[in-house]
Amino acid sequence: MEQSLHGYKILITREAKQAKDLAEKVIALDGIPVQVPILRISCKDAKENQQIFSKIQTYKWIFFTSANGVDCFFRLTEKYHVHHLRKHKFATVGHKTEKVLNEYGYQSSFIPSIYNAEIMAEEFLNGFSEEGPALLIRGNRSRDVLPVEFSKQQLAFDSMEVYETAVNYDAKEKLNQILSEDEIDFITFTSPSTVEAFVELAEAIPRKKIVCIGTTTKQRAEELGFSTLLTPEEFTTEEMLLSISKYINRKER
Repeated sequence: MEQSLHGYKILITREAKQAKDLAEKVIALDGIPVQVPILRISCKDAKENQQIFSKIQTYKWIFFTSANGVDCFFRLTEKYHVHHLRKHKFATVGHKTEKVLNEYGYQSSFIPSIYNAEIMAEEFLNGFSEEGPALLIRGNRSRDVLPVEFSKQQLAFDSMEVYETAVNYDAKEKLNQILSEDEIDFITFTSPSTVEAFVELAEAIPRKKIVCIGTTTKQRAEELGFSTLLTPEEFTTEEMLLSISKYINRKER
């Protein structure tokens, strides 16, 4: 089956840098990307981080649940002159996060079979429940799945907050203008945070095809009143676009 978006307009809501990457994929599939980054992501250094870095060698595992976490963590290692992490094992939520880790010269020792925190916690605890302590790299809006599940199993861990996700209020006017023109065919959400930001910025929830990167994002979208949801079996942006392509092909038969 031909993989094509057939000139359909795809609204991309993720943070600016990541939106650009997704837009290029849309163009490669003959779609029309409409970029409205409704989130801002910035690295941060919480006051507790210096203490954690001072004992970084005590952790056996370091967990990353996003590419942003990888980038911001390694920026902090430069700040705190931490350059010896070869004894650590790294866990990444998916291959895209692992790819960013590879760019810093490290390999992932654990990736869950399905790219979400619930499966990550379940599979890790089934295979490595005795291998603590762990360090969880997080953002200010990270979900508490890993901390809760690790606490239940009494796996020792600490958390380090290294980035902040905020609503991009500067995008509000552009977003509502585009929605009012009613020319968008699909709206993409790549995290629960994008759904929440969209609801905060949009003057009304549009009756459009909503495409969510995974089940966690889909669940949040449904909670906030969205319907007509497409979700790929594999939680990646490539599979998101493929699910749109399949939907269009079925529709135009």
